[in-house]
Amino acid sequence: MTETIDFDAIHKALANPVRRQILSWLKEPEAYFSEQTHPLSMGVCAGLIDRRSGLSQSTVSGHLAVLSKAGLVVTQRAGQWTFFKRNEEVIRAYLDHMNASL
Repeated sequence: MTETIDFDAIHKALANPVRRQILSWLKEPEAYFSEQTHPLSMGVCAGLIDRRSGLSQSTVSGHLAVLSKAGLVVTQRAGQWTFFKRNEEVIRAYLDHMNASL
């Protein structure tokens, strides 16, 4: 892995239940976002995450920004849409670190 992982930022990101729920949905996007017209391999459109959460767009945007800053999700832009998907490499490295450290 070439990037540096900020374990403290990940801890803070995972401290919020909404962010953990978003990561859970993104783990199986086909189960939660089957209505998306773009391929799920691109990630999930932010608007669909907003709708599923029942929270305001600005609140969800803030949660996605924290997850992105922590490296837990990656984004892809397509026109006016932003798609989010889990960064499995960082998540795996974080879990390995926690398993080895605690």
